[in-house]
Amino acid sequence: MKSTTLLAAVLSAFSTTHATLLWDGRFNDFTSASDLNKWSWSNQVGPYQYYIHGSSPVDKYISLSEAYKNPNDTRSRQGARFTLDNTAYWNGQNMRRIELIPQTKEAINRGKVYYHFSIMRSDKNAPSVYREHQICFFESHFTELKSGWISGESGTSNPNLQWMTNQRSGWKTEWKAGVWHNVAYEIDFSANKVGFWHSEGGEPLKQVVAPVSVSTSSNGADWHLGVLELPRNGYGDTTEDFYFSGIYIETGPITTAIGGP
Repeated sequence: MKSTTLLAAVLSAFSTTHATLLWDGRFNDFTSASDLNKWSWSNQVGPYQYYIHGSSPVDKYISLSEAYKNPNDTRSRQGARFTLDNTAYWNGQNMRRIELIPQTKEAINRGKVYYHFSIMRSDKNAPSVYREHQICFFESHFTELKSGWISGESGTSNPNLQWMTNQRSGWKTEWKAGVWHNVAYEIDFSANKVGFWHSEGGEPLKQVVAPVSVSTSSNGADWHLGVLELPRNGYGDTTEDFYFSGIYIETGPITTAIGGP
């Protein structure tokens, strides 16, 4: 009788304290970035849609390596380096872009969900502080990260990494080289609210901004993992690298440990 009661308690605790993984973008099953080429509109396989990129081969824009992940993340086998170079123009636009879209039929745009990723920059090929970078954004830009000089603001440069809702900054920090920033967007599609979780290195995630009201619009295929850089007169293209790892989406109580479930 005691063993039955104990088992019930354990199962109850497990069901109430563990999240459900909806989508896994951690690159653990990738041999190389060339695996992204297996996806097409007529053959929608793998965890990512790969179509927002320049005219060069995939390895010019995305490369995978264990060296590119947060070293505190033991759940991810490797991370990704995203590169903007002088060919990274998509579909005739004047913005440099390299972005991946989750390929899934799961309900990543319903109820309360958490969009996780870690991001880092290096001193080599550092993102420009003179241009606006829209990072890991939804099509309607109701929540996203930004770095560099934000279009229309005073001054000529901005060294910060910022979390934005509806184009308004809700959190910022100086984006220093070699520092891994762990992020989770807490999105309640039912209540139209977004909160922000953050930590550095291997520290557990903490909620640093409580949920705020926004219009949480998404069709489930419009979260852009990657970077869109706006052009700016007087500031030419330079090669820029952005590093990502620990990418996944979950529902239920948030996983605060770095790397995920």
